[in-house]
Amino acid sequence: MDKPIDLGIKRKQRLIRYAIAGVIALAVLVYCLRLQMGSRVNIDADKITLAKIKQDIFQDEIAVMGSVAPIQTVYLDATEGGRIEEIFIREGTKVKPGDPILRISNDKLRLEISSYETEVARAVNDLKTLRITMENQLYNNQSQLVQYYYDLSKLRRDQTNNEQMYQTKIMSADDYLVGKENYERKQKMYELLQTKSLQDSNSMTARMVASEETVESMQKNLAVNRARLDKLVLRAPVAGELATLNPELGKVIGAGAAIGTINILDGYKIEAEVDEHFIARVKPRLPAFCEFGTREFPATVAKIFPEVKDGKFSIHLTFSGPVPPGIRIGQTCRVRLQLGESQRAVLVPRGGFYASTGGQWIYVVNPQTHEAVRRNLKIGRQNPGFYEVLEGLEPGETVITSGYDVFGNRDTVVLKNVPR
Repeated sequence: MDKPIDLGIKRKQRLIRYAIAGVIALAVLVYCLRLQMGSRVNIDADKITLAKIKQDIFQDEIAVMGSVAPIQTVYLDATEGGRIEEIFIREGTKVKPGDPILRISNDKLRLEISSYETEVARAVNDLKTLRITMENQLYNNQSQLVQYYYDLSKLRRDQTNNEQMYQTKIMSADDYLVGKENYERKQKMYELLQTKSLQDSNSMTARMVASEETVESMQKNLAVNRARLDKLVLRAPVAGELATLNPELGKVIGAGAAIGTINILDGYKIEAEVDEHFIARVKPRLPAFCEFGTREFPATVAKIFPEVKDGKFSIHLTFSGPVPPGIRIGQTCRVRLQLGESQRAVLVPRGGFYASTGGQWIYVVNPQTHEAVRRNLKIGRQNPGFYEVLEGLEPGETVITSGYDVFGNRDTVVLKNVPR
């Protein structure tokens, strides 16, 4: 016999299934809401910076700070060491070439020069003695040659007479041979004396030339050493302004020690540091403008130092037009470097967002919902006021340009209290 079904149990089971399905649906809804809330952040509009994208002329330039420096600085070094005895002028004084700056004393140098002077005097006296000896030697040789010449002439005449007397049997053969031998011996001695006189003359001349060259060299060295005494008074090598002077009275310095510097005031240059991001675009003769007060003065890049330090490299600029009136060394100015020609482009104002995103993306605001959503973009050149937008933004759109650190990397930023 069939067992009757309790309709109340079926109803209870259906209610239980509905309740479970509702709980699951509620859990899914809560989870979705939490996910949606997790990628959003609310922020007051007055706590951020909004800007509109525009299309305008892009001035391809960068701004850096520069400082005025002399066009050239001459360094003063001590050629000779010693003690600072007297200082004639101080920093800030205008100098002309040859103006004395300070005086150094060096007793050791003076003794060395005095000793060398004695050596030179001795060498000069030795040269004089050698010259006298040479002259006497030449005189003696010439005297002997003269005497031998007349003796030889007499013997030649005697030999001629002896030959006639020998042929006429007036002179014996022994006497004739003795006279002939005397003549031949005297002739050979005369020839030897001529050779010896020539050799003595050549030898003495060589010794004289060598001695004269030695004395001349010693005298030149003495002149150089005496000039070292003049260098004990340090003088200005160029016209300009004495910028620094290091030593003090009584201080002992060594040869080659740094004494100070002289600034040549014929012109000025601007020294500036540029971010390494622009190292490939900054080139010699690049135009620039230096701002002094309310005026700008044209300049050009004169020198580039390729070494990068702390993310920057150094450049020097020179004025290509008039120099600012009243300019002073060490004065700072704002420099605008013209990197290229101006062109129309889509522009986004500079802001803290670049440091947060590296220029890879930006928050774009929907004016109807007041929600800003992340959007990828591509940035090209930059100048002191704007970034050039290559892709990702259109003129008229509104973006958040302030820093993004407060947003916590959320996908959407909801703007509150937006002014109407």
